[in-house]
Amino acid sequence: MLIDIANPGDRNVIKKEAEKILKYKDLTTEIQGVWNVKAKTLPVIIGANGTISKSFRKYVSNIPGNRDVGKLQKTAILGTANILRKVLTYKHKTADEGTRDRGTINDRITATTYSYGHGLTRECVYGYPA
Repeated sequence: MLIDIANPGDRNVIKKEAEKILKYKDLTTEIQGVWNVKAKTLPVIIGANGTISKSFRKYVSNIPGNRDVGKLQKTAILGTANILRKVLTYKHKTADEGTRDRGTINDRITATTYSYGHGLTRECVYGYPA
C-alpha cells in the first residue's frame, strides 16, 4: 500500500489527487511484478481549509486504524490557522520606521477564517474560549 499525503489549496484537491495516482502508477506496477504482491496507491488529499474529494472516504477506508474524516479535516484547518497566525504576526523592519507590527492577530485570523466560510470559533483557532 503506497500512501501519499498532500495539503494543497482548496481549488487543487482533485488535480493533486489525479497527479498522485499518475505519479505512483509505474511504481505500483513495478512492485507488483518484482515482489509478486498486490499494491495500490492511496492519495490522502485534504485542502488547506478542509476540502476533500468525493473519493476521499473510499481511499481512507482502505487504511487501517483511526479514520475519522472530521478529525482529519479539523487538523488541516488548524494547521492553516497556525500558518496564518505566524505570517500575520510577523514583524519586519523598515529603514525609516524601525520594527513595525502588522496588526492584531486576533482580528486578522478571525476575519480570514470566517471569510473562508468555516465559522471557526475562537476556541478552535486560538485554543482558548472566547
